Amino acid sequence: MTSSLENKLVTIIGGSGFIGSHVAQDLLERGARLRIASRHPEQAFGLKPLANLGQLQFARCDVRKKESIAACVAGSDAVVYLVGTFGADQKALQADGAAYAAQSAADGGATAFVYMSAIGADAQKEGGYYSTKGQGEERVLAAFPKATILRPSAVAGEEEGLVPMFAQMVKSLPVIPVFGAQSKLQPVIVSDLAEAVGNALENPGKHGGKTYEAAGPVAMSMIEIYEAIAKAQRRKRTMLPMPDSVAALVAMMPMSPLNSDQLAMLKEGSAATPGAAQLDRLGVKVRPLSLFLDRWMVQYRRQGRFTGEQTAA
Repeated sequence: MTSSLENKLVTIIGGSGFIGSHVAQDLLERGARLRIASRHPEQAFGLKPLANLGQLQFARCDVRKKESIAACVAGSDAVVYLVGTFGADQKALQADGAAYAAQSAADGGATAFVYMSAIGADAQKEGGYYSTKGQGEERVLAAFPKATILRPSAVAGEEEGLVPMFAQMVKSLPVIPVFGAQSKLQPVIVSDLAEAVGNALENPGKHGGKTYEAAGPVAMSMIEIYEAIAKAQRRKRTMLPMPDSVAALVAMMPMSPLNSDQLAMLKEGSAATPGAAQLDRLGVKVRPLSLFLDRWMVQYRRQGRFTGEQTAA
């Protein structure tokens, strides 16, 4: 069946990242022409073998500058904005840049726009990640009222995201410090999220102007996620829940792997909101993390795929 995106030009802003590479693969399979716009577009050159001649182009983009975004968006039939950070310049990257992109898309006659937000986004919250994501939603919809907002929980994939970071800790440490131990997440598989982006772009008449949460089918505490990863690695590990006071101290330390925004997310959790529209309304059948962990964890086992059912050290 021919996709409505075939031969249409879709610009993916932030397309060289983890989520962007999967969105690009999904859209290439639908026959779309892609423009990967990124501060470092060369990081997406690995997509070249997946594209037909003339199907893929790259553009260097600074989302802090209106003129840079306008140049990248020019001529696009649809735009996807994926830029996000737990680090510095959150307002510039997640709100201002998103607003520039939405306005440029509207001015250029694009018919579809997708903004990648997060479960818990709220412009009224005090500063930080969730606040600027919420501001981004509001400003995108003000400029492009038929935009689709996607709010994922933690995004899981084999090569980046939640799972590899936890997997490396399980492999390396006999005792795992767990922050936000009982907080619930509903990890969404990155390819399911990418499919949702494609479906939203294919049918903006149905999905435009709407907000969808992207949560996996199973809610898991942080400890349960670590335990599932350890089991898939065939390792015995001790999980050590960390008090909030200790977590706050760690987040304040220089070079800490955890900052205050990430700590807030861990404490609050990222589970589906009761009654909120989920990915099934976008035609996506979401899959549980358990379906993938055994295969993903092969590389972390002591003897790789030759590890038996016995527990590794």
